[in-house]
Amino acid sequence: MNGSDLDDTEIDALLDPLPPSRPVLIAGPTASGKSGLALRIAREHDGVIVNADALQVYENWRILTARPSPAEEEVAKHELYGFLPADALYSVGDWLRDLEPILQGDRRPIIVGGTGLYFSALTEGLAEIPPTPGSVRQEGEARLAESGIEALLAELDPDTLSRIDTRNPARVARAWEVQKTTGRGLADWQDDTPAPRLELSDTLPLVLMPERDWLRDRIARRFDAMLAAGALEEARANMDNFSPDLPSAKAIGAKELIAHLRGTWTIDEAREASIVSSQQYAKRQRTWFRSRMSKWHQIPLPGGN
Repeated sequence: MNGSDLDDTEIDALLDPLPPSRPVLIAGPTASGKSGLALRIAREHDGVIVNADALQVYENWRILTARPSPAEEEVAKHELYGFLPADALYSVGDWLRDLEPILQGDRRPIIVGGTGLYFSALTEGLAEIPPTPGSVRQEGEARLAESGIEALLAELDPDTLSRIDTRNPARVARAWEVQKTTGRGLADWQDDTPAPRLELSDTLPLVLMPERDWLRDRIARRFDAMLAAGALEEARANMDNFSPDLPSAKAIGAKELIAHLRGTWTIDEAREASIVSSQQYAKRQRTWFRSRMSKWHQIPLPGGN
């Protein structure tokens, strides 16, 4: 990240008076430069960089998930990156539990990532909903495939219906699973949410807010850089054991490059599909951050010098 991308003066004005122990939170859409900012803060103001990205926890996709490089990991201590096998399930609650000893440590946590749910759980609290049995999830998937989203919506309570995006199949399925598993609506569980682990006022919360066209171009250039850095070879190393059902398979570009290696797509088709998927994901992230992070320090991109 260079000076034309981010207003360094604005960042320094926020950081210079900050107590050494106060956590820094850095959110933003994919490819917006979060990791570079975190590294700069760690280098200039000390601290340990902590992952808040749901896919960077997996060991098998370093390049495609844009995990910090070995050289960057030598500059500052990094935690919760690449420590899980490809098939490991990992929840927001798991992340909060793994984060706890870091929060209790003697160095400033610099928590950085694009998974908004991690940040909301950290600063707004997380309802301790029991895990969904595999049989219930399979039942929900089958009903969704056979009868559509309306079949699941018909069984949700009014409070839950008023809070979720009823056009989002994943959100509706999750609400249905909670109600089926526990006998309580998702809204009821949310109303019982315990106090957050960190109050937002006790942190420096930064959210990078890039311009649409600037970000779209940056996403395309970054994917080309990933290919140049060996993303195709990384996909080849994952190909024998790859399944779209693996938790780590959600890494953008994974299924696309695997499809190329298996002869389904050309490399140009895989590249284009990956870039489009990443741009669509960034659009969803930007929407989420605008609606849920209005109290955070908004950092526009590109910024001034």
